[in-house]
Amino acid sequence: MLSWMVGLAAWQQALVGTLFTYGMTALGAALVFFFKDIKKNVLNLMLGFASGVMIAASFWSLLDPAIAQATENGDIPWLVAGIGFSAGGLFLYLADRIIPHMHFGPNQEKEGMPNHLKRTILLVFSITLHNIPEGLAVGVAFGAAAHADQPEKAVLAAAAVAIGIGIQNFPEGAAVSIPLRQEGLSRWKSFLYGQASGVVEPIAGVLGALLVAKVTFLLPYALAFAAGAMIYVVVEELIPEAQQTTESGTHYGVLGVMVGFLIMMILDVALG
Repeated sequence: MLSWMVGLAAWQQALVGTLFTYGMTALGAALVFFFKDIKKNVLNLMLGFASGVMIAASFWSLLDPAIAQATENGDIPWLVAGIGFSAGGLFLYLADRIIPHMHFGPNQEKEGMPNHLKRTILLVFSITLHNIPEGLAVGVAFGAAAHADQPEKAVLAAAAVAIGIGIQNFPEGAAVSIPLRQEGLSRWKSFLYGQASGVVEPIAGVLGALLVAKVTFLLPYALAFAAGAMIYVVVEELIPEAQQTTESGTHYGVLGVMVGFLIMMILDVALG
């Protein structure tokens, strides 16, 4: 089904994969043309789903292959995974402290460096910030496929990452554009801002693929780095926002996490 991608260079495969994930973000953002409001329970479910997909992808698609690659290289697997994972979390922590942004949710305080940017721009920056590790994860996965003994199987496994992240990007796009519409923006502007939050994914994906394709020894570190960055985003932003209290409590966010994890795990095991 995806055999045509095997003949492409790793960065080209990453570009195809991340254009798909970006397209799913834009498709989700387009829901603003049909809906003006989004119920809190639905938003919690969406954010929980995104969390579950990212948690599953962090282990099945990134950490587990990182440990296997480090073992194959003759390195100490737990040390390599630990260094890469910690570096990914630290990178997102520093980005979180530096890049101006504002989270969705009840406590919408400005974060990052002092700024006078509009509130809507800060909200978009928040989503853009956590799309960086998503794009990086897809790119590194395709970069790893370039060094695999069974390239077709490896490309399928990388495609599973792109498909999983693309699936969670659909509700994520809606979770950006519809609240922006509620902020008073026009439908068209809300859509533009919503889809723009995913533009960074192809950039991060291509850079990640080029890096690990050229510098082989960095591959296990890069895989673990992407996992650490994704887990940081999930714990720091997505899960707290998915746990916003509603009349039904926090169960919708928990349900979303379970369903997202399950779908990503099935995709990765079935295709990988």
